[in-house]
Amino acid sequence: MSILIIQLPARKRLSAEAAASDGEVASTSTAPKEYSYVLSVDGSSIARQGRCTAPMLPKADSTVAVLSATDLSWHRLTLPKAPAARLRAALASMLEDALLVDPEDMHLAVAPFAKVGSPTWVAACDHTWLTSQLMALEKAKIRVDRVVPGVSPDEPPSAYFHELHESGETTNDTSAEALLTWSSSDGVATWPMTGSLARVLMPDPLPVQARFFASPPVAAPAERWLGRAVTVQSQSEHLLLAARSLWNVLQFELTPRSKGLYAVTDQWRRIMGPQWRPARVGVLALLATQVLGLNLWAWQQQHLVKSKRASMTQILKQAHPQVVTVLDAPVQMRRETEALRAQAGQAGGNDLESLMAVVASAWPPEQPTAGLQYDGAALTVMPPAMWGPAELDQFRSKLSAVGALVETTDGRVTVRFATPS
Repeated sequence: MSILIIQLPARKRLSAEAAASDGEVASTSTAPKEYSYVLSVDGSSIARQGRCTAPMLPKADSTVAVLSATDLSWHRLTLPKAPAARLRAALASMLEDALLVDPEDMHLAVAPFAKVGSPTWVAACDHTWLTSQLMALEKAKIRVDRVVPGVSPDEPPSAYFHELHESGETTNDTSAEALLTWSSSDGVATWPMTGSLARVLMPDPLPVQARFFASPPVAAPAERWLGRAVTVQSQSEHLLLAARSLWNVLQFELTPRSKGLYAVTDQWRRIMGPQWRPARVGVLALLATQVLGLNLWAWQQQHLVKSKRASMTQILKQAHPQVVTVLDAPVQMRRETEALRAQAGQAGGNDLESLMAVVASAWPPEQPTAGLQYDGAALTVMPPAMWGPAELDQFRSKLSAVGALVETTDGRVTVRFATPS
């Protein structure tokens, strides 16, 4: 299942000079001209990477958008007990004092597997800006299935040195601001590498288990600033790692609503995703076991049938040595037995003598029949006029006890023995 991972460019922020001259809050940036992307066929390796405009992005089974670390704020709170329809309003009320803007202008997302009454993380970003980014991709027929943070609170602590390009355009400008993003179980914070703010706010001493990563353009400055070696992590590797996150910022009003073919496609993508691979392997193994078991059972039954046919053939040849060619052992056995019985002068099951004897055993005394007819295989008698349904049922039950078949048609009773199949 192929996955397209797109880096959403950082939201353009108004400089202090521009804010002083305009005296207004900057509006959200327009859609970027180009996107950095990674295409993976299994979610673990990079099959293709690059930068291009939205219409030129490669097609994939699933699309994940990654938010820059500077576009999310993180807030720790206790998840309130509220209905799903009112949870967003309850979170906005709890974050009213923590956010610098109106909570209604922010999009909120709750950490995966959050439990009511337990502390959890809530991510917040500009709602209008995020919606415009999704609409720009939707216009290019890129349907985003998940939006994940580039960096989220996690353990062990990690420092990520990276550059920030706000425009999203392909340029050769190397003057992009270098930033340090520090993430731990206490949250995520991003500071500029220039100045002393980052050194003041970084833990001192640094945790022993801390990890340090840097994008290639800022790897050397990061090592000089940190005084230790860092692991170089390209943007493509960073995007691939971020896409494995369990987070999905598309919640509440931005939850994808699938209908019709989209719903079926989404379910198929989810099932074919990497997280469902163990289940798929288990189902395939179960099916393979069932098919193998059915084949073994069929082979066993076929072997049993062949052995029984061989036994019947052997019995036929032992009982009737004159039979040379065996085509159907049961039929030939019955035919040869009937022939021997006829030669011995013994009555068969559907002979007149046998049928007369069995009818006489069940016939009421001193009630003669009104008619009698024998066609070589069945005996038809006419019951007395005084017989009613009760007498017929009694007669039938007595004959059924000895294995005879009784049929009633137009006031006539036909008696025969079932012919062996």
